[in-house]
Amino acid sequence: MGGSGPTKTKDGKSVPKSVSASAAFCAGFLEITIFHPFDTIGKRLMSNERPIKGANNAETMKNINKVLFKKEAENPSLLRRIQSLYPGLVYGMMYKVLQRVYKFAGQPIVRDAMNKNGVGQKMRDNFGQKGGKLMTESVAGMMIGIGEIVLLPLDRLKILSQTNEGALKNKSIFQIIASERMGMYAGAGVTAMRNAPGSFCLFGGTAFTKDVIFRVSDGSQATVLQNFAASIVGSCLSIGCTNPMDVVKTRIQNKNFGDKVTSGQVVRSIMREEGAGAFFKGLTPKITASAPKLVFAYTATEFFVTKFMKVGAVPSQPTA
Repeated sequence: MGGSGPTKTKDGKSVPKSVSASAAFCAGFLEITIFHPFDTIGKRLMSNERPIKGANNAETMKNINKVLFKKEAENPSLLRRIQSLYPGLVYGMMYKVLQRVYKFAGQPIVRDAMNKNGVGQKMRDNFGQKGGKLMTESVAGMMIGIGEIVLLPLDRLKILSQTNEGALKNKSIFQIIASERMGMYAGAGVTAMRNAPGSFCLFGGTAFTKDVIFRVSDGSQATVLQNFAASIVGSCLSIGCTNPMDVVKTRIQNKNFGDKVTSGQVVRSIMREEGAGAFFKGLTPKITASAPKLVFAYTATEFFVTKFMKVGAVPSQPTA
């Protein structure tokens, strides 16, 4: 199967769900450690509502520094400026590891359930053998993506740390949760609207590349290079179609606690003050960072599954 982590090894053994989850955990941990600064840059560009372009190149660079490094923009120390790109690392670590475990271990479970309940067969009846398999992968990813909103509180805390640290000043996570309650799910609607097509494209694009371009009918037989290339296609499709909604989501989540704003208000404000082009703010750093990030997470998950099964970290289960 194309879009998710493997459910079988190359020698036909079933991959236990615990192995899939452990592999996703390791991949998520490495991913957030390496790519968190790029995520911070993207979120700060999305949150910025002021023009960056100045009267000359020097002024433009000064504005860029202010947006990216905030209070450390004038600091001559390169190390301090790099450190300023790591706010919310703990929240980010918790969010990303849980997200990767949920997404890459959960999608095969949903996909297998669809096949067992006859939904996968109906997909194949309607779209053909290959098309039905791709649709099953994509729809399973979409369903997992929608359910991802349960992790939204951690995502909001991460974004606030990255873009509006003052909102978290002198507040513990327990105080925030106690005072905000369901307010921690601000942007849940637009997040679901973003995650559904995003996950559909991620898993569907990956499966399409493996099955159609590389003609690998069994995902467990794909090489590391094939997994890598397929992940690039899926991740770029996912990022490209969701960036406008991600801008809206970020603008909702970076507000101070108690400041309520709807997705409709954000969209109207962006169109009025900045124009339609603002919906694609941060797209370049997202493509250059998030695409490798998703590729890394996907490829690393497959790598760890292979390694865990090879060393016998968890006993393999017989194929059902």
